Amino acid sequence: MAATTERQNDDFKYYMQDTGTLYLGAKFSYAEILAHEAVNFKYKSIVEHYIMKDTDPETTLESQLYYMTPDQFSYKTYRQLRARVRVCVLKPRRRLFGGVKTEYVSEVLRLEELVDMNLAQKKKCGMVVQELLLSKLALMAFSV
Repeated sequence: MAATTERQNDDFKYYMQDTGTLYLGAKFSYAEILAHEAVNFKYKSIVEHYIMKDTDPETTLESQLYYMTPDQFSYKTYRQLRARVRVCVLKPRRRLFGGVKTEYVSEVLRLEELVDMNLAQKKKCGMVVQELLLSKLALMAFSV
């Protein structure tokens, strides 16, 4: 059973980029990010020098972002990087022939919006963190 769960988590451990954004799958731990050869060197340096100040290497992005608070140094670092977070939340949707159906909807939130929500609000809407989005421009301007 554990092997199946681990294989399923691998689907959410990815690194992609386009012209303006870096995308990191939320199941990545910081140790895996540092070991992944495709991940941007500057982001790895930021993780090593800034984010690891208050974060365990085995912490996943999903866990860190879900439980992040404004007083953490990692929050301040990600705010400088203009981080956004893709999440899934449960939303009611009216059906064509009456009734309401609840389904998961994907949304992109600014980091500030995510951190401003308390844990009870996140649990109530069934929030699941999917990926971290970082601005390449902010990454370029960040001084290590």
